[in-house]
Amino acid sequence: MGELRAQKVTLGYDGPDIVHQLSVEVPAGCITSVIGPNGCGKSTLLRSLARLMKPRGGAVYLDGIGISELPTREVARKLGILPQDPTAPEGLTVRELAAQGRYPHQSWLSQWSKKDERAVERALEITGVEELADRPLDTLSGGQRQRAWISMALAQETETLLLDEPTTFLDMAHQLEVLQLLEKLNREEGRTILMVLHDLNNAARYSHHMIALSKGRVFTTGEPCEVVTTEVLREVFGVEADIVPDPRTSLPLCIPQGLSGPSEAG
Repeated sequence: MGELRAQKVTLGYDGPDIVHQLSVEVPAGCITSVIGPNGCGKSTLLRSLARLMKPRGGAVYLDGIGISELPTREVARKLGILPQDPTAPEGLTVRELAAQGRYPHQSWLSQWSKKDERAVERALEITGVEELADRPLDTLSGGQRQRAWISMALAQETETLLLDEPTTFLDMAHQLEVLQLLEKLNREEGRTILMVLHDLNNAARYSHHMIALSKGRVFTTGEPCEVVTTEVLREVFGVEADIVPDPRTSLPLCIPQGLSGPSEAG
């Protein structure tokens, strides 16, 4: 099923809490975007949902079971995670990277198989990087590298993908390339996708559901038209903006006008 939710989680690193008793549910089969100013806890929440970070309080549940109680391999078969700034060994090729997504499916009794090979080749095909398969990652453009990393997550064959700012540092064309790929994965394969995005207009355009965070808490959740509003922009981001319907999709389009007051610093 891939049902993922957090219940009253409190999160932090070495200092004060960053996320405070936050409860949220990720709708299965949908694209959900987490938005909010820098420092509000977006990436921290994503790390907790992926079991990369243990809550100080509360719990994360995957298919109704506390994620901390599940074997690591089982979690990796259900959740694929793409960090904000992933790194790979120098010289690693695109195919070798994608193949790493098969590790959760292997053991000393079950080594590399034809099923693994098919999963890798399919992931390369879906992400459109099959022609780049034998090229080292460090020779690719930003958009190509991001698609290669997504191919690794796809090779895991998980029901849910978690992506932390997958379009950061990409130009407009490569941002659209990545977002349209995620939209296709959701539409054609029913993948549940949760992503942290900074661009509100892209979040509204490509998401079914949005979660707005402010100061480590959920400010509001809902469909894009319920979340991308003048009130949310003012209260969460400290920005005055006009919200108009997109002429192509009728989804909310944010046109910033200026600062309305102090907002959270990064």
